[in-house]
Parts: sequence; C-alpha cells; structure tokens
Amino acid sequence: MSIKGLFPIDKWDFQSESILTGLPEQDLGILLDGKPEQLYKKGEVLFREDAFPSGIYYLVSGKAKKYKVDKHGREQIIYVANSGELLGYHAILSGDNYPDSAAVLEDSRIIFIPKEDFLEAIRQSDTLNRRLLKNLSHEFVVLTNSLTLFAQKSVRERLALQLVVIREKYKSGIQPGAPVEINMSREDLASLVGTARENVVRTLTEFKNEGILETRGRKIIVLDVSKLIQISNFR
Repeated sequence: MSIKGLFPIDKWDFQSESILTGLPEQDLGILLDGKPEQLYKKGEVLFREDAFPSGIYYLVSGKAKKYKVDKHGREQIIYVANSGELLGYHAILSGDNYPDSAAVLEDSRIIFIPKEDFLEAIRQSDTLNRRLLKNLSHEFVVLTNSLTLFAQKSVRERLALQLVVIREKYKSGIQPGAPVEINMSREDLASLVGTARENVVRTLTEFKNEGILETRGRKIIVLDVSKLIQISNFR
C-alpha cells in the first residue's frame, strides 16, 4: 500500500539519495570513476564520532545507521540511510570532525570517495552545490520534526511513526501489494525510537494483537500502515 496522500514522508526522511541522481556525467565521474565498491558486513563501522574525515561514503546498496553514543555507551540512532545515499559529507562541508558515527545495518556495498575528490566535484559542479544546499536545508526540517517527536509524543506514537518511515526504506525492489519486511533488531529499533528495548517489544506485541503487524523472528511485516499513520499522530 502506498502512503502517498496519507503521510508526509518528506518531513520525516532525509533525501540525500537525490544528490547524485541525474548529476552531469563529468561531475559524477570525479566522484565515482575508478573507485571500487567495497563489501561491508552487517555491524561494521564506517566512521566514528569526532574522527577526522578523510572522505565520504556512497551507499551503493544496503542500509546504514547514523548514531551518537552517550557517556554510558548507549546509542541513539539519528537516521537510517538507504541505497543511493551519501554519508559523512557534513563534516567535510563544515571543516570539522565527524559529528556522529555510522555503521551498516546489513551487508552493504559502499564506495569510498576521498575528501579531495569530493571537494573538487563541489568546485566544478554548480548542480552539486545547489543539491547539497537544498539537502542540508531539508535535513534541518527533518531534525526539527524529530526533536518535536521525542519531546511531545509517547513511545507508542514514536514507534508507529518510525515504522512508517522505515517501511518506506524497505519497499525498494518489492512488488506493489507485496508485504514489506522490516529487518531490524529490537535494539536498533529502540535506539531509533529513543526508549528501552523492553518498551519496543511490548508495544510491538500490542500492535501485533491489534492486527497491525506480524513478526517473524526479528522481521516485522506491517499489515495496516494506515493504522500506524493514525496512531503516529504526526500532525
């Protein structure tokens, strides 16, 4: 089921997959030509918070999480990136160290783009500059909405909303009408929602008893996305 017209996904999801789409061939070549794809296994770290950025990462296929770790070692997932997205470019644009960490959520194919090539592409490409500026502005809106989400909504509402957003990421390559399987650990889901694992497990059980979803091991199959949208109280 499509959520178009039911849920404003653009207010809750970054759009960095659009940065390279349709980029002039010459500009795209600076970024990607001659750079091999590397396979990262589930759980492998791409970069860590406060590390010096030597380049950015292009997620050819797979999924990755951006997260911060508090002084007690607890993760807070900021965002889940999908195929086609760029990771790590904020630090290079700001001239600072990485503001967060990133790790792959599943086996993923990634191209590393050295800092020098990224900066050269920016120097040469007005299109890339415009897209980066537009994307950064959009991300500010998304992060503002996320802060409101944590400040004003219950765990049940937050989990419902995040399941709607994550479901869209797992729809890629799925036939229309086919069930979408969200393959994410309960720990990562709890980190994304900003609560304890036990709260996520309990709320998922409630959703399951209400006929909203099914679970198969760690996989979550959303049966009634419109009900999740209603519960999320996103307005």
